This record gives sequence, C-alpha cells and structure tokens, in this order.
Amino acid sequence: MSSLIYEKRDRIAYLTLNRPHARNAIDRDLHEQLCAAWDDFGSDDALDVAIVTGAGDAFCAGMDLKTHVTQYVGATPKMLQDWAQLGLGGLTRGQHRLEKPVIAAVNGWALAGGFELAMAADIRIASDRARFGSFEARRGFHHGDGGIARLVNFCGVAVALDMLLTAEPIDADRALQINLVTRVAPHDQLMEAAELTARQILRNDRAAVRSAKRTILDMIGRSLDDQLYRECLAAYTLMADNPTVPALLEAFYNKTDRGRAGEHETPL
Repeated sequence: MSSLIYEKRDRIAYLTLNRPHARNAIDRDLHEQLCAAWDDFGSDDALDVAIVTGAGDAFCAGMDLKTHVTQYVGATPKMLQDWAQLGLGGLTRGQHRLEKPVIAAVNGWALAGGFELAMAADIRIASDRARFGSFEARRGFHHGDGGIARLVNFCGVAVALDMLLTAEPIDADRALQINLVTRVAPHDQLMEAAELTARQILRNDRAAVRSAKRTILDMIGRSLDDQLYRECLAAYTLMADNPTVPALLEAFYNKTDRGRAGEHETPL
C-alpha cells in the first residue's frame, strides 16, 4: 500500500499521508512521494488547489525518528546543504513558493515535522480533535524545516517562545486563538470544511488568486514602504496583463456579476 494517497477531483488535489500505524510519520519513501506529488500539483494545469491531510487519527507525527532522522545525526556538511534546499516533504522549504493554494485539513496530532508541514500550508483548518506540538526540545534539537520561522511570522514571538521552550502541546481551540488555524470544524465535518474553502477559492479568478498568494508571501519581513510598493506593482501588473479582467469588469458595470456587493450568496 502506498504511503501517500494522491488523488485529483474537480481541480482539487488530495494528498493523504497514509502511514496510520506510524501516525503518518514521514520516512524517506513518504518524503520522496510528497516531493513528487507537489511537483505534479504545481505543473498540472487542471489543478488549482490542494488539500493535505492524514489517514487515521493523526495528521502527521513528523519525521520518522527510526528511519529518517538518524541519518542526519553526525551528517556531513554536504548532506545538510542538500537537505536545506528542500526540507521535509518538499513543501516546508524548496517547494514553498508554489503559486497554487494549499489547505491543511488537520485531523489529529500534528507534531514536530508534521506541525511544520501544517504550517507550510496556506490555510489550516483543524478538527476539534486536532492537537499541535513542538516536542523537539525534549529530544535535544528544535525545528529546522520552517516551524520556528512560520510560528514567529504567523503567531508572534511570544507564542513561539511559549510553544518551543515548554514543548507542551496545544489543542484546536488554543490554535484558533493564536491564529495558528483559521477555523475549527467538528471532526466528522473536517473534509467538508476543507472542500468548502477550496471551492470558495476556485470560484475566484485563477491569476488573481496566485498573484495574491505571491504578494502575501513577499510581504514577510519587509518594511512598510517596500510592502506598499510590491503590493501596488503586483496589483496593477495583474490588472494590465490578466485577460479575464475586461469581461469581469463589464459584468460589474452591468450589475450582472455573481454575488454582487454581497447582496446575495455567490455560487460555488
């Protein structure tokens, strides 16, 4: 049985980590399958959104400590440099600039590298059974695949210090309070909530969605003046170059656009 289930339906790619016996911990085989799947998702023009989740009662327990981590204890500089180019499963680093949105449907425990995988997604939706943990300090190391950087950027220094230094887990409600996730869904409705979010994205203009994602990522760590310049340049370049804009504007002028001014619900 494959350790990654990769499916495509209605412009959505579904990636399900499938090692439930190991809480979906990422060994070398799963790492390579994830990298290949993200490559395929990025290049397949029939796909516009991805949803990543886990089989069983866990999202992902991180690197498989028995088969994956041990080779990096005492690793050569070349091994470390190669790893730094790609990161865990590709999405955490190396493939993190995918233009297409990625949704993490966190169905259970997201630990260590699994926490980092969830953080690498653009939108995180948690089951009410989800738990998040950064336990690396208990093992003598800390996050190395984006966990610290994203936790600081998304949730702030105080939250990052608390989670990483105490190495204590948090539940879904706490994750929502600190902006780690955008919403919490009943466990049996998690995929429904993730697919609803995906369809809300899919009803929008493809070029606009991808430009918005690029622009948001470009904001991180820059001065306000630089952020304002990049936002303006991206927006007006998009309006000038996107061939769908004239027809969409015409519908707005004619008051025939869907969901006009929020007066009625926009169909998915």
